[in-house]
Amino acid sequence: MKVALENLRKEFGKLVAVDNLSLEIKDKHFVSFLGPSGCGKTTTLRMIAGLLAPSSGKIFFDGKDVTEMTPQDRKVGLVFQDYAVFPHMNAYNNIAWGLKIRRVPKQEIKKKVTEVAELLNVNDILRTMPSSMNQSELQRVALARTLVTNPSVLLLDEPLSNIDAALRARMRTELKRLQLDIMQTVIYVTHDQIEAMSMSDEVAVMNLGVLQQFGSPDEIYNHPNNRFVAGFIGSPPMNFIDVSLEEEGDRLYLDQGTFRMDVTKYGKTIKEGASSSELTLGIRPEDLLIDAQRTSKTDVEASIFAVEPIGSESIVNVMAGGTTIRVIASDEVTAKLGKTSYVGFDVDKIHLIDKKTEKVMV
Repeated sequence: MKVALENLRKEFGKLVAVDNLSLEIKDKHFVSFLGPSGCGKTTTLRMIAGLLAPSSGKIFFDGKDVTEMTPQDRKVGLVFQDYAVFPHMNAYNNIAWGLKIRRVPKQEIKKKVTEVAELLNVNDILRTMPSSMNQSELQRVALARTLVTNPSVLLLDEPLSNIDAALRARMRTELKRLQLDIMQTVIYVTHDQIEAMSMSDEVAVMNLGVLQQFGSPDEIYNHPNNRFVAGFIGSPPMNFIDVSLEEEGDRLYLDQGTFRMDVTKYGKTIKEGASSSELTLGIRPEDLLIDAQRTSKTDVEASIFAVEPIGSESIVNVMAGGTTIRVIASDEVTAKLGKTSYVGFDVDKIHLIDKKTEKVMV
């Protein structure tokens, strides 16, 4: 099922929760709506489901306008973060509930419940009550209850937010496997970038009700549209350094005050996109190098003020020219607090952002 949103808008009084949202979700693709709390992602999901009526705009399923249709007529499947299984019914009856209210014959119900139970590996707990299930089993039962009705689109509203980190990592893999098995269009709401980036074919990054970027995880990570996307995606987040653009003859430099960087190779792009000489230099922590000795004349002198071990690597926090910079360093790098070190930039990996418009030029 292909889902298209056309100039979708939702207002709650003076609050604009979703502002002029247009995008197309391809058939059988896994798409995540990603953003901070209050960005409009759940409101968008509820409009797709038919639980909320848009203030304006249209929603299409395979080219058919469903904007005025009821949730039942849209035949969507919706799984909430609390799973909402019926506590007085065992797993079998929970899964079968949607078929029973449609008056599907008993033998067909049994056949369909058995099939979806095997798909989700819950066939051995079909007689178990929810009070005796763990979080993983509860989620599987909730998904099975939705899938057994053969929905046109599967809508998931932060289904992993209430489980611990280890189980969440395993369930991410299983959800993606499930989507590939059923070849279903899935729309997934999350504030967790790891979930969105690891499972999705495309990600819609939202902020304050506005779509910031829609593309593959690789596109969003490596080619962010603006400063918000660049800073929201990535852990630890991208470093941002205020710089001024200076031209000397046929060369272009970024001047931070304590260091300069030759960006002549980006000259045409900068001149076409910059609204002024005031820019922001963005670079991810993994694209920086740190060493106790200067290895290049372009290395920046810095003082280490914090080291955060993260297993085989460490996040080294340094101060350079009054700016805090995070660097991901391997265990081979000896980082000592208060010591002077040198940070090297990979110019091929930098991002240049117009300070006024916040658009990424490079």
